[in-house]
Order: sequence, then C-alpha cells, then structure tokens
Amino acid sequence: MVIMKAEFLDKLIEKLDKLDPQNLQAQFLRLWQEKGLLEAVFNVLHDGIIVLDPDGAIAYANSAAASMLGLKIDTAHQQHISKYMKDIEWQKILNLEGQEWSKLISREIEITYPEKRFLNMYIMPIVLNEGKLRGAVVILRDITSDREKEIRVLKSERLNALTFLAAGVAHEIGNPLNSLHIHLQLLARELDSLPAGSRKSIEDLVRISRGEVERLNMIITQFLKAIRPAVPDRQPCRMEEVLKETIAFMKHEIENRDVIVEVKIPEPLPVISVDRNQIKQAFFNVTKNSLQAMINGGLLTITLFSNDRFLGVSFKDNGEGMPSEQLGRLFKPYHSAKTDGSGLGLFIVQRIIQDHGGEIEVYSRPKAGTVFTMYLPLNERRVRLLKAPRKPRAARTQAK
Repeated sequence: MVIMKAEFLDKLIEKLDKLDPQNLQAQFLRLWQEKGLLEAVFNVLHDGIIVLDPDGAIAYANSAAASMLGLKIDTAHQQHISKYMKDIEWQKILNLEGQEWSKLISREIEITYPEKRFLNMYIMPIVLNEGKLRGAVVILRDITSDREKEIRVLKSERLNALTFLAAGVAHEIGNPLNSLHIHLQLLARELDSLPAGSRKSIEDLVRISRGEVERLNMIITQFLKAIRPAVPDRQPCRMEEVLKETIAFMKHEIENRDVIVEVKIPEPLPVISVDRNQIKQAFFNVTKNSLQAMINGGLLTITLFSNDRFLGVSFKDNGEGMPSEQLGRLFKPYHSAKTDGSGLGLFIVQRIIQDHGGEIEVYSRPKAGTVFTMYLPLNERRVRLLKAPRKPRAARTQAK
C-alpha cells in the first residue's frame, strides 16, 4: 500500500485523462516495472522494513521483516503491528507531534518468535508537505550475532578473572594444608611411644584427619583443573566406575547429612571417552548440590542410561526444589541461593559438559525436589532404523 496526497492524485488523474489508450498502457507498465524494481531492492536488504499507516496497520513489509517477525506478507497486510511486536507503545509513538520525533531514538528489543533474536529498531515518521503525519517506517536490524559475541567475550573475561582468583585461593590454602599434612605425619610417629590401649582411638582420629586433608587437597586440585579452559584429556571410561569413585569419595558427607544414595543402572552401558577427573568433578558438584538441598536428610537417586546419541546420568533428589526464576540464573558464576555458596559449582559443571560436547537438563519445582541430568555423547552414535510405515489396506489391495 502506498500513501499519496490528494493533490497528487488529482494531478495524476488529470494527466491520465489526456492520454490515449496506448500511451496510458505504456505509463501503467512503466509504473508497474518501477514498483517491481523497488520491491526487488527492498527484498534483498538484510534489514527489515515495515511501513505503517497512521493507525499502526502494516501497509508494507519486506522479506527480511517477514523472516524476523514470523509474519506472512500476504496475510499481514492491514494487521496491526502490535500483533507481531508487543510491549511497545505504538499508539503513543504514532501520535507524536512532528517536533517530538527528534526525541525518539533507536531501541534494542528481544523477540522469541519465530526464534530468539535481538533487534535494533528504528522508527521514522512519514510526514507530507503540509506537515501532517501519515504513518511511520520501522527499520529492524538483527544484532543477535553481536550480542552473542559480547556474551562470549564477557564469559571469557569472567573465566580469566575466575582462574586468577582460583589460583590465588589455591596457593593460600595449599600452604597450610601442606603444613597440616606434615604435622599429622609427625603426630602419627609420636603415637608409637604411647601405650597400646590409648593408641587405637588417637590413631583413628589422626587417620580421619589425614583423609580429610587429602580430600580437601584433591578438591582444590580438581577445581583448578576444571575451571581452566583446557581441552579434556579423553580416555575410555566406564561411567558407573567414575560414579562409584565419586560416591565413595563423598561417603562421610553423605552419612553426616543422613542421605541415602540409590544408584540405578537398568541396562548395560557403553564405554565412552571422557576426561575422568573432570567428569568426576562434575559428579561431585551436582551431588553436593543435591545433598545441600536435602536439609533434613532424604533420598538421592542416581540413574545411568543410554540412547542412540548420549549416555545420561540423572541425579534426582527430594529436597527443597527451586522456583522458575532461580532456574534461569542457575549456571551464572558467583550466583548462589545458599548463604555460604560460592556460586561456582554448577558454572564449572556446565563448562565441563559443554567441553565434552554434552548437554544439561534441569527440572525443579518448589517443595518437589530437583532432577539434574547430564548427557555425554557416545563414541560412535548408534543408528536406529525405523520401521517402514504400513500401507493403507486399500493400497495393499490394489498392489495385489
């Protein structure tokens, strides 16, 4: 649809009256060709262009705009723009006076249909000679790739800062840990001089203390290995063995929190190639989260399974659960719902699984627990043959 002045139409009709049929046909053919040329030019542009009439109805949209907003050009004509771009005060914008349009600047908007995009939106008025507003032109520019690049840079900067922080913390903790380890060894030697009756209980305490120091040292070592952006050292592993080692490592904490861990392996599992230490760190972090969610004890069910593409490990607890708004911030670094949490545990898990080419799913409801599932790709993805669709009875009869 093209918006034209009444005087222009009068002059055009006056000129058309003076043309003979042959010249009139030639003029209409020229106008039609020019219209086709303009539409062809608009349709090859990467920017979306939408022309609105004074009421906000769509008078024209090019192919890029149709692709961005998921509209069909044939049916979108005369539809109000708010049907496709909501949460924008279109009536207020279209009612601006001529001098007020200078205050209108470009806006960044996010759309989720037909796919998630970030767009830069520019709105310019269509003003005729007498100064009357006759609609507006909306120009849309896709800036999704720019936004994604900014996010990647920001994540990289955060990860670098986190790595420096982790290295500093590990250094500060490592020194007293080494000192504790040495003094516990000396204490173990001194026990030889004690009577056998009183030695046993003290030996048990020293053994437990040494085990906890070694466990803390291993946590720091694995933390540094996991957080540094290193390529996984993939080796063939049986995932049930890696999980068993993790559960054994956390045995004391599981018992102290009065939690029962149930492991289910309903079918033989394929061997897959992973970085054993990194996956063990991911299992440790998710298990620890589940334990902390079950304040008064509970049941943690860990299920291993496989399909044509992935080997999956599912952690299901019956803890407090999470609201939907908390799920959206689950993997952000430094974000934690716990007062004593670092906000790094699930961030590390996400990076480990992504580096392995895997996927993560989380399902949770308040007071109903959480299910955290990790999918790790198989070494050779199996191909599943589908049965051929059965022919209708009539078709089978005709084939005979």
